[in-house]
Amino acid sequence: MVAWLKVALPLAALGLLSTLFLLARVVDPTSSIPFADTEVQDRLLNQKVSGPYYSGTTANGDLIAFVAETASSPNSMAGPTTAKDVFVKVDMANGTRLTVTSKEATIDLANDTSDLTGNVVITTSQGYQITSEALTARISALDIRSPDTVLATTPGGDLIAGQMHLMSPEPNAPAQLFFTNGVKLIYQPKQVKD
Repeated sequence: MVAWLKVALPLAALGLLSTLFLLARVVDPTSSIPFADTEVQDRLLNQKVSGPYYSGTTANGDLIAFVAETASSPNSMAGPTTAKDVFVKVDMANGTRLTVTSKEATIDLANDTSDLTGNVVITTSQGYQITSEALTARISALDIRSPDTVLATTPGGDLIAGQMHLMSPEPNAPAQLFFTNGVKLIYQPKQVKD
């Protein structure tokens, strides 16, 4: 009985596999891949890159890395590029690290600007976390401005300011962070243990 099953079962499996390939539908290699017409039109009009990555160095030696979920140029024209779900990391020459996240960014290389919008958050290795709805940054140098209100958590306490400016005033000078236009600071002194 076992000897008979050793022959019959492999033959049955071979028969099943051969019918699978013999009765399969014929695939036309010249047929197109099914896409919705609107998706094809969108891809043709708006050039889109998934997962773009850009890195570079400023004149002061600050290392900049830019990553986004997608980047696209409207209507396949030259000019500003729009990026979604943006993450920027800046390793400054003095050792400080900045990370910037936003929902969207418009990058204009011709004008050396990048406008970040939608829940923009700057986090520094020195303990600052700054939140704003919009930031404007230069691409070739460390120069970040917030035209609107910023909320910040700092090592000294929480603050609200009408504007913020992060910059290096001179080449090779350390970065400076300015809060202006009605600054309100809630100072929280550190508790000293007896």
